[in-house]
Amino acid sequence: MKPSADTLINPILLFSNMRLQSAMEFLITYGWAFTIIAIVLLALFVSGYFSPSNYAGQECTLTSGFSCLSFFLYSNGILSVNLQQSLSVPINVTMIGCNQNGSIARMQKPFNPPSNQIFMSIGGNYTFSVACYTGTGPLAGNTVSVFNGALIINYTNDETQLPGTAIGRVVAKPI
Repeated sequence: MKPSADTLINPILLFSNMRLQSAMEFLITYGWAFTIIAIVLLALFVSGYFSPSNYAGQECTLTSGFSCLSFFLYSNGILSVNLQQSLSVPINVTMIGCNQNGSIARMQKPFNPPSNQIFMSIGGNYTFSVACYTGTGPLAGNTVSVFNGALIINYTNDETQLPGTAIGRVVAKPI
């Protein structure tokens, strides 16, 4: 006797229903896990955990002959930096400034007349306070989470009176 069409179809339908039920159980079981993971990731993202500004290291590097002993960038845009000079001669600092785009225009604090210049002996240090600028204007009032800019120091050799320039980089979070 030949098997009927119903007997051939029923095992196929039964097997399909089992696969469908298995797929639904998988989606329901793991769907909750995926939802919980998505909520946790969203909460971390909203709280700023993935913000690069939380992990930006602070640095102050200058050309040879100068080093930053300490530095702070205040929320009003003032950079307080304690510089040490290790050139082979004493110097007079004539200008200092910091700017986000590295240009010298309107960013330097001049020490004029020469009697106002800052004398730095060999190995000496001095704490400067200078206003920092962004590409659009003063840093004060701007909402910058991390300042990344140039620190420029103009000086004259105390013995030869020849000018010199030291350029560095400052990366700091305003406090």
